[in-house]
Amino acid sequence: MTLAFFLLALDFDVVVYGGTPGGVAAAVTAARNGRSTALIEYHKHLGGMTTSGLGKSDIETREAIGGLFREFTGLVHAHYVETYGPGSENVKLSRDGYYYEPSVAQRVIDRMVARENRVRVFTNHRLEEVIRGTRRVTGLRAKNRATGEVTEFRGRMFIDGSYEGDLFAHAGARYRLGREERSEFNELHAGVIYQDYETRTFLSGSTGEGDKRITAYTYRLCLSSDPANSRVLTAPPPDYDRTRYLGYIDDWKAGRMGPPKVHKEGVGYFGPTFNTVVRALSIAELPNKKTDVNMNPRPLGFPFAGENYAYPEASWEERERISERIRNITLGLLYFLQNDGAVPPEQRALARRYHLAKDEFEDSGNFPFQLYVREARRLAGLYTLTENDTILAPGSGRTRIHADSIAAGEFPVDSFPVRKREKGHDVALEGYIFMLDQLTRPYQMPYRIMVPESVDGLLVPVAASTTHVAFSTVRLEPTWMALGQAAGTAAHLAIAGGVEPRAVDVAKLQRARLDAGQVITYFRDIDRKDPAFRALQYFGTKGFFEDYHARSGEAVDAETAVRWWRLGVGKESPSKPAVFTRETLGEWLPGVGGVGPVTRGEFCQALFARGAR
Repeated sequence: MTLAFFLLALDFDVVVYGGTPGGVAAAVTAARNGRSTALIEYHKHLGGMTTSGLGKSDIETREAIGGLFREFTGLVHAHYVETYGPGSENVKLSRDGYYYEPSVAQRVIDRMVARENRVRVFTNHRLEEVIRGTRRVTGLRAKNRATGEVTEFRGRMFIDGSYEGDLFAHAGARYRLGREERSEFNELHAGVIYQDYETRTFLSGSTGEGDKRITAYTYRLCLSSDPANSRVLTAPPPDYDRTRYLGYIDDWKAGRMGPPKVHKEGVGYFGPTFNTVVRALSIAELPNKKTDVNMNPRPLGFPFAGENYAYPEASWEERERISERIRNITLGLLYFLQNDGAVPPEQRALARRYHLAKDEFEDSGNFPFQLYVREARRLAGLYTLTENDTILAPGSGRTRIHADSIAAGEFPVDSFPVRKREKGHDVALEGYIFMLDQLTRPYQMPYRIMVPESVDGLLVPVAASTTHVAFSTVRLEPTWMALGQAAGTAAHLAIAGGVEPRAVDVAKLQRARLDAGQVITYFRDIDRKDPAFRALQYFGTKGFFEDYHARSGEAVDAETAVRWWRLGVGKESPSKPAVFTRETLGEWLPGVGGVGPVTRGEFCQALFARGAR
C-alpha cells in the first residue's frame, strides 16, 4: 500500500515493530547500549501474551534462560514480596515470579521500558508500509489507529518483534507458512500427523505431507474465583451456537476428560476438573484467587482449529474479524459450561466458580486484548532451525552445536491441533503434538535464524527462521525474550561497526550476551556463581563439550587441553605435554599462575580472558 502523504518523520538508531516480550527485550537492550529506539505496537498495551492472559511462564529448565527474562521474573517476585509479605500465599503462588496476574506483568513490563529514557513507545499503531532501497530497510510508516495520523519511522536498524512477521513480510523477505513435508528436513514429526498424546505413538493417517494449515489460535483467560472480583456472563456472546460445544459432552461421556496417565507439573492439570466437561479448560492457580486458563487441546470437541487459517496474511480488518470470532467462541465456551443443560448441574456449579476478573483488562471488557497467535509467518533466514536441532545429535550426548549460538531453547516440541474432529479419528485431533519431553533437549539457537536471506538492516527474533515443528519449541515468551535481547545487542553492534546484521562480529555478540547474564549453552552441572560460567558457555558453542556436563572443577587432562586449544585458538598448541600442569598453562598463556592442578573451568576461563574466538 502506498500512502500519498505522511504527517511526521522521526529518526532513530533502532526501530522495533511489535511490543511482544521479544520486541520489548530488543528495545530495552538497544537502549541500554546507548541507542535511540522506537517501540511500535498495534495494541494499546505492551507485552503481548505475557500481559494478555498467559499468567504462567512456559519454561521447563529455568537455568537455560537468563538475561532480561530472569530480570522480569525477579521484578514480579519482588512485587509480590513487597505487596503481600515474603511468607504470604500470594508469594507462594507466584512461584519465584514465574506465575503472575496479567496486570502485574503489565506493570513490570511498562516499568522496564519506562526506565529506559532512550525508548519512545508508540502504542495503538499499525504498520502500513515498509521503505527499502535495493535490499535494505530504511524506514516504515505506521498509522495511529485512534487519530489516523501516519508517522514515518526512519532507522539505522530495524527489528521485527511481531508474532505475525509483518515487518519482514512487508519488506519483501521470503518466509514460510504452514507445515513442511517430513522429507524436506527429515523431521520425524513434520507434516500431517495424528499422535496419541499419552503414549506419543503415531496413529493411522500420519502421512507427513506438508500443507498450509496453521496451529490453532485461542485466547488465554484470567478468571477469578473471588465473587467480589467476578464479572459474571449473564448472556451468551454474539454468534453463540451451543451445538459448537456439544462435542465436549461426547468427550466426557466417552471418558476422555479423565486425569492424565502421567502427571506433569505446570501443564495445566487441575484436579477438580478431572472427569468433568469443565476439563475443556486447562486451569492453573495464580495469586489473588485468579487462574490462568488455557483452552485444552486434548478433547475432540475442541472448536478452535481451522478458525485462523487466513489470519497471517489477512488485512488488518480481516484479522480483527477473525480475532472477534475466536473471542466469541471462547466466551461461548465459558457460557456453555456455566449454563447449558447438557452439562450436569454439579459440573455447571464447578464452572460457575470462575469468572472474568473485574480488575484485569479493564479497557477491553475484562477480556484479553491479544489473540494467542502461536504461529504465523516464519522467516526464511540464513539458517533454518529444525526438529533435528532440538534432539540429541547422532553420536553425541547433547544437541547440535552452533558456533554462533546466542540463546538456549529448552521447551519441548508442543503444537496445538490444526483441524477439528474428523470421522474415523477418535484419539486425538490432527496436528496435535503434546510435549515431546522425552525427545527435546536444551539446544542452542544460532544467530543466523534472525537474519533474512537477502534483506539488510533487519533482524527477526520472534517469527524466526524455523520449521513448523521447531517453532513449537521456540514459540515461548522466555525464549523470545532471549532472542529479542540478542537482536537488540546485534543491532547495536551492527551500527557501531558500520556493517549489516549478517556481518556482525558474532564473538562480540556472544560475549555481550554472556556479560548480560544470558545463557547460550546449557549445562546441567554449573551455576551462575561459577567464575568460569561465561567461559564454559562460550566454548560450549565451539565444540568443547560432548554432553551437558562441563565438569568445571575437575582437572583438565593433556589430551583435552590440546583439543580445546585447537578448537578455541584455531591452531596447534605450543606443546603437547604428557601431563597438563600450571607450568604448561603458563607457557601457553603467559601470565597465568597459581598452584595445584589446572581445572577445566580455569583453563576455559584463561582462554576466554585472552580473547580466544
